[in-house]
Amino acid sequence: MLKFNQLRIIFLSTFLLFLSGCSKSGDPIIYPCKDGKCDSVFYVDVPYSSYLDTNGYWRVPYQGLNYFTVKGQVDELHEKYVVNGVPLVETIFDSNYWVWINNLSFTIPVYSVLSWFTDGEFNNPIPVGEYTIYLTDIFDNEPPLNITGYQITENTCMDCPYTPTLFGSYSKYTYKPQHSFYMDERMVGDSLKVFVKVIFNSDIGERIEMEHVLDLIID
Repeated sequence: MLKFNQLRIIFLSTFLLFLSGCSKSGDPIIYPCKDGKCDSVFYVDVPYSSYLDTNGYWRVPYQGLNYFTVKGQVDELHEKYVVNGVPLVETIFDSNYWVWINNLSFTIPVYSVLSWFTDGEFNNPIPVGEYTIYLTDIFDNEPPLNITGYQITENTCMDCPYTPTLFGSYSKYTYKPQHSFYMDERMVGDSLKVFVKVIFNSDIGERIEMEHVLDLIID
């Protein structure tokens, strides 16, 4: 007959083997991109000649066409992150450039994908000539337009759980994301920024995020 201590040893050994088996049954962590390194590149594309100058600015000529396009190429995902042929990749575009009424434009990062904002009360002053216009005054009259294509109104919630989804433009499930930004003659001579965030695997699991900033001058 086995002694009590021997039974205890057998029980503990069996229990440890059970735990060991459970720890090995989990799925391995798979990197989101097929080649083991997630990369992305973005550039400005217009029907006329745009180019990247020696100072790192994209020079965009305005010739009557009221938009310019930012295009990209992102790495392919591992098959684990492709569902029914659809890659779980997401790209967000945003800008720091706003236009308002007929003769006023300004640049301010209100809530970009890089998490730049003004103070929560929108009281940061914007100097315009000899006057100072406050964002609260602007929103109460005519909401400004971000050249990405969205507006912030007096009813926009700036501290809700869904707030980040209200700003910017989303391009999903494509390895060749692109977005067209507003442009007009008022912007000639101005500089601005375009922000881009790429999310490799927008679902649960391993995720990689990349951010880009493109500097532009409208000629």
